[in-house]
Amino acid sequence: MPHRILLATISLLLICSTFQGQERASFHLKKVVIDPGHGGKDPGTVSPDGKVFEKNIALSVSLKLGQLIKSNYPHIEVIYTRKTDIFIPLNERSRIANKHKADLFISIHVNGVESRTPSGSETFVMGIDKTNSNFEVTMLENSVIMLEGDDYSTKYGGFNPNDPESYIVFSLLQNAHLEQSLIMASLVQKHFAKGPIKLNRGIKQAPFLVLWQTSMPGILVELGFITNQNDLRVLNDKRNHDKFAESIFNAFDEFKTQYEKVNDSGSYLPVPIKETDTSKQTQTENKQTVTEIKQTPTTAKEAQNAVKTDTVEHFRVQIFAVGKILPAGSRDLKGRKDVSYIKAGNLYKYTIGKYGTIDEAKDAQSEIRKHFPQAFIIKVRNNTIVPLNN
Repeated sequence: MPHRILLATISLLLICSTFQGQERASFHLKKVVIDPGHGGKDPGTVSPDGKVFEKNIALSVSLKLGQLIKSNYPHIEVIYTRKTDIFIPLNERSRIANKHKADLFISIHVNGVESRTPSGSETFVMGIDKTNSNFEVTMLENSVIMLEGDDYSTKYGGFNPNDPESYIVFSLLQNAHLEQSLIMASLVQKHFAKGPIKLNRGIKQAPFLVLWQTSMPGILVELGFITNQNDLRVLNDKRNHDKFAESIFNAFDEFKTQYEKVNDSGSYLPVPIKETDTSKQTQTENKQTVTEIKQTPTTAKEAQNAVKTDTVEHFRVQIFAVGKILPAGSRDLKGRKDVSYIKAGNLYKYTIGKYGTIDEAKDAQSEIRKHFPQAFIIKVRNNTIVPLNN
């Protein structure tokens, strides 16, 4: 069955992604892949008058973004999936990023739907939109694979971009880099609020194939709607391409600073994640409250005692963050029984231990990193994650 093939493919990619992600004992941003959407025989979305193509806008903004990064950070290697008007298959875009062992993947696109009403900028990370509100955009972006030839279904493990059932399997995918991707996405949307298209449609999750196969934090940026008259006017003005590129660069700059800000223990300082209420077009701070305590079942009394313990300031070692609760005995936990999780918005941050001092946490971190190389220390106070230096 095609969906069984797709499931097996996802499982294999998940294992590879987790392994490659854990090869990095620390996060230092040295390589970034910029992916201008579409190209060549694939124009992407097209303006209602048929004169403006997504592929050209995406390439222009991408090249300007890359130049900003190289000018400000000469030591960072900038890799493009394309630098000219050529067609690049989706799996090749992912392969380029994985081959170079990039630290960040940024895909630039322009939105377009049948209705001419939708407007605004939005940024996607890999995942499932439970409301299916983004399904039209998702199918449009993924349908590019049909231009790759008759064997596209075999190449993508039986995936059919126009079959809703194909997307169900993506709900099983655990993105090892979801937390980092969400932070980068939130920063992009924060800087987009300054324009040139100020309507903020927020951060969303969707099963884009180009994000699915990359083994590093990644985002897909939709600059605006080419099918909306006001957005089109902005998108078609090349002076605004500099402004889009500058906004994304500012987000990149902030992301880099946050994730390379290290305390003297060699652990990352946690940063707040912004979540977007797209119905109100506002952003509220995710307080990262500890709402769940044990990975394994507990009695009501044990759970109550655990909550009381978490009101006292202590330290934990975070091993990863995923978008759903993992089943007991999950291979991702590598046999650990002393695992707890902290629910932070749509993320479940899995942690090991509760230590009274940071020195105890450092000792534990050294051992834990043998199995979870990306593990870092967090501080919990009154059921809330707080910065280590706070």
